[in-house]
Amino acid sequence: MSPAPDAEASQAANAQAREAAVTGWRAVFPPAQWLASYRTTWLAHDAVAGVTLAAYGIPVSLAYASLAGLPPQYGIYCYLVGGLFYALFGSSRQLAIGPTSAISMLVGVTVAGMAQGDPGRWASIAALTALVIALMCVLAWLFRLSSLVNFISETILLGFKAGAALTIAVTQLPKLFGVQGGGHGFFESVVTLAGQLPDTNFAVLAFGLAALAVLLLGEKFLPGRPVALLVVVVSIVLLSLTPLGEHGFRIVGALPQGLPDFRLPDLRVRDVDGVIPLAFACLLLAYVESVSAARALAQARGYEIDARQELLGIGAANLAAGLFQAYPVAGGLSQSSVNDKAGARTPLALVFASVTIGLCLMYLTELLYNLPNVVLAAIVLVAVKGLINIGELRHLWRVSRFEFGVSMVAFTGVLVLGILKGVIVAVLVSLLLLIRRAAHPHVAFLGRIPGTRVYSDIGRNPDNVGVPGALLLRVESSLLYFNVEHVRAAIWQRIQAAPEPVSLAVFDLSTSPTVDLAGARMLARLHQELQAAGIRLRLVAAHAAARDILRAEGLEESVGALDRRTTVADVVDESM
Repeated sequence: MSPAPDAEASQAANAQAREAAVTGWRAVFPPAQWLASYRTTWLAHDAVAGVTLAAYGIPVSLAYASLAGLPPQYGIYCYLVGGLFYALFGSSRQLAIGPTSAISMLVGVTVAGMAQGDPGRWASIAALTALVIALMCVLAWLFRLSSLVNFISETILLGFKAGAALTIAVTQLPKLFGVQGGGHGFFESVVTLAGQLPDTNFAVLAFGLAALAVLLLGEKFLPGRPVALLVVVVSIVLLSLTPLGEHGFRIVGALPQGLPDFRLPDLRVRDVDGVIPLAFACLLLAYVESVSAARALAQARGYEIDARQELLGIGAANLAAGLFQAYPVAGGLSQSSVNDKAGARTPLALVFASVTIGLCLMYLTELLYNLPNVVLAAIVLVAVKGLINIGELRHLWRVSRFEFGVSMVAFTGVLVLGILKGVIVAVLVSLLLLIRRAAHPHVAFLGRIPGTRVYSDIGRNPDNVGVPGALLLRVESSLLYFNVEHVRAAIWQRIQAAPEPVSLAVFDLSTSPTVDLAGARMLARLHQELQAAGIRLRLVAAHAAARDILRAEGLEESVGALDRRTTVADVVDESM
């Protein structure tokens, strides 16, 4: 009798916990861990999930390849080899690897300026970018840089994704209306499309709207099912067996039959200006999206992923993409959700998906000849819809207008500057936001909580009782060279605004775990300035490392003993 699902999930989680302690070569080769505990009952689940993922991935990858400016088969190659190689090194058990809308668009708009109109050069640059990403992943893994991605805030990504979604959508709308389109950048493309609307092919538009309706209904009522494949099959049948093909539909046409060749790109990094920035931007998007999706799935399944190991998984997938005529790949939440809901238990599902896709490439490519481009546009439009999180933007507006403004900076940056520069803007804004917060820590001025000897922020708790003639404060941050002047200025501003003369200042250092040399010297200078104004300074609750540097700077001799046991209440009791 097979174990119940909850028991099975619990046992799998316990096995994962035991695997967390694995070291050596098995630690960097996850199949050595999960294969040891693999159950035969999982094989059917993985096989069904793999076939379902392939059915979902083939039409989506055809659509995304058009975003990247590449022939449709290149998108299929991404799914074929990306997932297969990720399965060897990735730590997630349900993450699905393939082309994503944002990365495809990023590759398309950036490589367009590098390719000089040569399709062969375009494909080589895309493959070269994937190889550079693989190298960057290995270097990041070696130097343990996985945590650096945490510096990109969710607020920034929220605005970036919304901007990327609109940018991608405006490239697909001409296909939906059956017009040529054109223009560089979001706004120029919108103006161009508006001018071409009188030339709309209503047969194409009606067909595209019908495909959109079916895809949206399928997303709502049949989540995780390969509805896009059904739309593709029906559209091919209609164009093949009815007179619809005579109404100006553009079709995919012939696709090369067979598996992709193993081939090094014809170009080298030194041959193409801009490959490294493009690869870095793609890596940033790929890693953030992949790790976010992998963590969400792992939490639902009751296990942990290794964020550092994911660098190797993504690197291996992009190495394969670069060597087998594909372009940069990543893990996406939509395809991973399909994989998960279809029952995937392990990365073996990705192997089944690759086998299924390989068989389709060998024997079924001619069936895609009459696939209309408007259906691919509909698939992309439905896919990018999920990048715009209106609910989260509304929540951000309610809870923090500042954070909402930051998100809109990233949103506007993508629309005005394009996706590549938009990524750079998002990174810069994240770093500037981090620096701003670190340089302007909150300085809390304290009052006694009624009925206790505990002191807390009087600004947040107006019922607290102030101490006449005393300034009690703490900084909710370490005291470091880039924020000490802000702290000093805040203290003097409070003293000058005090309703009565201040004779005692008590600085609670319990929330300042680190004090650097500049911080210690600021306190020494503050002591001298306060002393000249007739105000006594006391320092309390300093951490061990902070006490060491304060003593080295002579603060103990000038302001009194630096005792970790002395509290604000003790100083107030003995001094007032």
